[in-house]
Amino acid sequence: EDIDTVASQRVSGKGEQTRHRTVKGNLIVDEGTDALGQVDLDVNAQRTLHGLVLKVHGVESIVQLADGRIFRCAVRRVLKNMATDQRHVLVAGDKVMLLPEGEAQGWIVRIEPRRSTLSRSSKQRRHVMVANVDQLLIVTSAAQPSIKPNLIDRVLATAEQNHLDACICINKCDLIDASALQPLIGTYAQMGYRVVMVSAAMGWGIERLRSITRDRSSVVVGQSGVGKSSILNALDTGLKQRVQAVSLENQKGKHTTTTAEVFPLSYGGSMVDTPGVRRFQLWDILPSEMSGLFRDIRPFASNCRYPNCTHIHENVCSVKDAVADGRLD
Repeated sequence: EDIDTVASQRVSGKGEQTRHRTVKGNLIVDEGTDALGQVDLDVNAQRTLHGLVLKVHGVESIVQLADGRIFRCAVRRVLKNMATDQRHVLVAGDKVMLLPEGEAQGWIVRIEPRRSTLSRSSKQRRHVMVANVDQLLIVTSAAQPSIKPNLIDRVLATAEQNHLDACICINKCDLIDASALQPLIGTYAQMGYRVVMVSAAMGWGIERLRSITRDRSSVVVGQSGVGKSSILNALDTGLKQRVQAVSLENQKGKHTTTTAEVFPLSYGGSMVDTPGVRRFQLWDILPSEMSGLFRDIRPFASNCRYPNCTHIHENVCSVKDAVADGRLD
């Protein structure tokens, strides 16, 4: 029903001093008028500034300009009311245009097209966690809480769907015998993913993580309590992210980070810290597409007898045969 709606509209108020609003796509331009009704079409277009959304907290967004200035901005109602399948119209990592109001406040009047997103499903709606990143750092822990391969698999499938580089980071390796993780690490390494064993408390593997994240836009994702904020503090001592201990009763992490936030790194690049996830439901992925999102299953799936093979109950299935022969984990 919305396909043929008019893409621009003009609303004028009463009185001698009026203001007009023009809506063109995602760009909102307020046009000042004088008593004679003369409209200066570029009066605000020339005032707009380009910035990066560092954090979205309620109705307020923290935006950083290229020169380092920080603005606290609200989103224009026209953008907030746009029809969308997303839970929020603006996320950390978005590139925007803002109209300044004073020295440190402004209005976000345009959201630039996103080159990449990381999304999951939340209450049957799309929850865009972060935008415009190059790679995904999947953080898990060897203990307290224990490692969850199923969660890693879900995030890896999402990374493949969105064409994002992925690196698996196993934290708290000082708490266990590292040899116990070798079978799991070998499986992911054979699939072509980088796996880094880290201890943020002891400083193990931090230098390698710096080399992986240097001059790139990265986002860390993982369940609560795995040490995402601790790793960020170890990578860049100037960040000073707040951390908490894991609950001794259920070995689950506490939600210390409450919103996604972009942190520029002193050695180059940026890192987005995200709140801990206990469930990562896939968004916009059909069951028939799943096998194509796993690098190890993909070569075998094309040899199955049936094109719609689910690799679960079919009699002639190349994937099931590869598992039985030990060629596939």
